Amino acid sequence: MAYEGDHINFCQAFDFTRSYAVVVSGAKWNPCGHMLLNTGGGGGWYFHVAEARGRPKFMGEDGYKRYLAENGKKEISRTFVKISDPGACNRKLEELLLKQWTWFLLPNNCASFVEDVLQAGGTKAGLYSNCPTRETFR
Repeated sequence: MAYEGDHINFCQAFDFTRSYAVVVSGAKWNPCGHMLLNTGGGGGWYFHVAEARGRPKFMGEDGYKRYLAENGKKEISRTFVKISDPGACNRKLEELLLKQWTWFLLPNNCASFVEDVLQAGGTKAGLYSNCPTRETFR
């Protein structure tokens, strides 16, 4: 089975002063691609929902490279998102990492996970269509 990250079982303050919405190519059946949250920029941490029902996953930079390679994905874009309250993002991420996430295609998908975390920190950035390859996260 291809690597999709690991579950996190500890709390930590992640660097939300450098937050990015990262879009990667999707599976053949998925023209919308896939979105991950990156904190700390290059060398930082990546978070995403990867299952129809399951806890979100995380990985470091090496894990992200492994994820791309093993899943045949390519990074399409990386958008910096300015956050006014990094602590609120961290609290929201911690809350979501411990809960089961149920994927409902467009309304509750990988993009909405990233939006939920970043919008907790004060940004209004997001996607209107929840289809990452069709628009820019802004």
